[in-house]
This record gives sequence, C-alpha cells and structure tokens, in this order.
Amino acid sequence: MKTNSRRKFIENTLKATAVVAIGGSAILNTASASIINVDQGNVADPLKFTQVPLGFDYGALEPNIDALTNEIHYTKHHTAYIKNVNEAIVAEKLSFTSEKEFFDNTSKLSAKARNNGGGAWNHNFFWQSLKPGTATGPDGKAKDAIVATFGTVDKFKELFTQAALTRFGSGWAWLVNDNGTLKVTSTANQDNPLFDNAQIKGTPLLALDVWEHAYYLKYQNKRNEYIANWWNVVNWDEVNKRLG
Repeated sequence: MKTNSRRKFIENTLKATAVVAIGGSAILNTASASIINVDQGNVADPLKFTQVPLGFDYGALEPNIDALTNEIHYTKHHTAYIKNVNEAIVAEKLSFTSEKEFFDNTSKLSAKARNNGGGAWNHNFFWQSLKPGTATGPDGKAKDAIVATFGTVDKFKELFTQAALTRFGSGWAWLVNDNGTLKVTSTANQDNPLFDNAQIKGTPLLALDVWEHAYYLKYQNKRNEYIANWWNVVNWDEVNKRLG
C-alpha cells in the first residue's frame, strides 16, 4: 500500500509540474507576443521612397521631349535614385517617417542619402509637372499669382528660363511659394528648396530638370532649345493644385 501510494504521489507530482511548466511557457509566449505587438504599434514605419507612375506614354511629350529620353530618364536614372536612397535609409538606420522630416535634416545626411533622396523626390515632382499636348500657359490661381509677383507671364518665363540656363553644370530650376510670395530659384545637382540648408527655401510649384540626361539625346548641348520647348508641356493644372 505504501509503495502504491508513493508511486501515485510521484506520478501526480510529475503531472502537476508538467502542467505548470506548460502553462507558464504559454503565459510567457503570450506576454512576449503582446509586448511585441504593442511596441510595433507605437513605432511608425520608417520612410521608404517610391517612384510615381509616369502618367503618360514615353512618346506622349514628343516632339518636345523624345520617347527614348523619357524612357531612359524614368527607368534608369529615376529608378536608380529610388533604389539608392532606400538602401541608404536602411544601411544608415535613418528613422525618418516622412519626406519632410528627411529634407529637414539633409545637411546632416551622408552624400548618398542626400543626393539620392533629392533625386527621388525631384523626379517624382518633375514627372507630375508635365502633361501631353500643347500648354497655353498658366491660368487661374497660377496666372494670378505669377502676374501679381512678376508683372507679366512673359517676365516670369524670362526669369525662369534664365535660372535654368545659367545653372552651371547639373541641377534644377524652380518656382516656389515662400509664405505667399513666389520666387524663382535654381539648385545644384539633386538639391531642392525643401532642404534645410537651401539658399532659397519654399514650397515647390514647378521644376525643370536641367541635367544633361534630361535632354542630351535630342538637344545635345542646346539647353536653350530644350527649355523653350519644355514650356509646351508644362502641367499648369498641377501648379494650380499646388497653390491650394
């Protein structure tokens, strides 16, 4: 009797210990999962740049901008900027959660992050600034704001064209809204007026890419002709939207 009682005691004790161990493990796993879920819910996803759809066929802007230039520009140059900036964000463990936060800190970034982040954003903005057909010029809010600032549309176009022509080497020409005042400026390489250390800051309204890859296949060194024909495909509807 004593032997049987002792055996049953030992068996019952082992079963109880197993149940406690299994239950404790289940509780720990549940708690860990709960903590992970809470942490993930409180941490915003890191910034990842994406490439906007082109919005038109490669040849839709001809004869002003040729199909092959658009194809190479979009699928090679722009795609590379997107890839490179996202690699830099991961490699450098950048924790920005918005493009604004990224550009508010560009002076602190590596050359790879800065240049490719600018290139990714600038090109998205550039493609959305273009429209097939023949542009007749600004109207609505855009025209009113341009005339109020520059006197005439022709004077604005003259100043913008000059900014694009005189940008030494590679870069961009911009029309920006600086707290209600329109300004024309240009930036080197892939900088833009959103950068924290931009010489002239403001909300971009219109941009022209004057890197050679944007025009050299068709225009060679004739940047002036590229700029003159670019005016024919400006998306003024988009400029109006950006003015709000």
